[in-house]
Amino acid sequence: MREFGTTVFATMTKLAVDTGSINLGQGFPDTDGPERMLERAAEAVRGGLNQYPPGPGLPELRQAVSDHRKQWYGLAYDPDGEVLVTVGATEAISAAVLALCEPGDEVVLFEPYYDSYAAAVSLAGAVRRPVTLRVDAGRFTFDPAELEAAIGPRTRAILVNSPHNPTGTVFTREELEAVARVCRERDLIAITDEVYEHLTFDGVEHIPLATLPGMRERTVMISSAGKTFSVTGWKTGWVCGPAPLVAAVQAVKQFLTFTSSAPWQTAVAYALREEMEWVARQRAALEAKRDRLVAGLEEAGFGVLRPSGTYFVQTDIRPLGFEDGLDLAGRLPGLAGVVAIPTQVFYDRPSRGRAYVRFAFCKRDEVIDEAAARLRALRG
Repeated sequence: MREFGTTVFATMTKLAVDTGSINLGQGFPDTDGPERMLERAAEAVRGGLNQYPPGPGLPELRQAVSDHRKQWYGLAYDPDGEVLVTVGATEAISAAVLALCEPGDEVVLFEPYYDSYAAAVSLAGAVRRPVTLRVDAGRFTFDPAELEAAIGPRTRAILVNSPHNPTGTVFTREELEAVARVCRERDLIAITDEVYEHLTFDGVEHIPLATLPGMRERTVMISSAGKTFSVTGWKTGWVCGPAPLVAAVQAVKQFLTFTSSAPWQTAVAYALREEMEWVARQRAALEAKRDRLVAGLEEAGFGVLRPSGTYFVQTDIRPLGFEDGLDLAGRLPGLAGVVAIPTQVFYDRPSRGRAYVRFAFCKRDEVIDEAAARLRALRG
């Protein structure tokens, strides 16, 4: 773990606090989720649901997750053995990599990638094999030939994140079929991070990799309540997959946190059953916020890559005369009173992301407007 220090999110959030800047760096909303869901959590606390729940998760949440997978994607998972509740998706990903990869195994992932992926692979003693997402026709995508070339005799798993953080791209069926083909032909496990599954825009469809032929039996499907219901602090996630793979993940998870907080579990179970209309309204609101921030960034002179999902917009800083995103992100609070994330920190090969900076739009409209007004100062 020597290569890992303080996360970029902690660093940039501290910078926002220290300078009084608007924080468009870390991806958390500044409003809460559905009111009745919050009340359910409070009722659970007051009602005494404050001790250890079962290690695999409360039965009612496991059933709700199973029903949700079936309703939305036609995927049938047995709540007793094929669904595991975790402390957010981050724990789920780490536990999956630790459970399924031996020292020296290789894990293919798409760069730029969420920073915990690299740490999870390192903790397992495994080796990262990045495939770079590059801009083509206004969106980030990958070359299937590069994916094929990344696979070697020690490759064990492919870690797939779609909708993708930090680029905002949503993998197409054609792209997912390329991943599925490699997994089937090379007998690989897929670990999928789908926490933004319900936050796609412009009618773009999220397609779970597990729905493709031959993939349900080799996919560890991960999601969480945090992004879907705007409760990132609840850290309530889940794993779905074939019983042997889920059992392996649980064997590791029990020695990481043992179990996840009970009050949040019962509230999330309610939300998965009853609050998906709220999620639809939230998705529409986020799409409007995306458009609001995109317009502001374009007025400020950034080259903007319009995302199809997530909370984030990628910008090319070169039209403003800047070359290094890490340098600009460090100077941005002083230049404009806004904090963003330099995309290059999410690459194994940072030079490939040097020209990009990520902004979050999961904020109140007045916050977005004020940030956009401040950023216009960059144009002089």
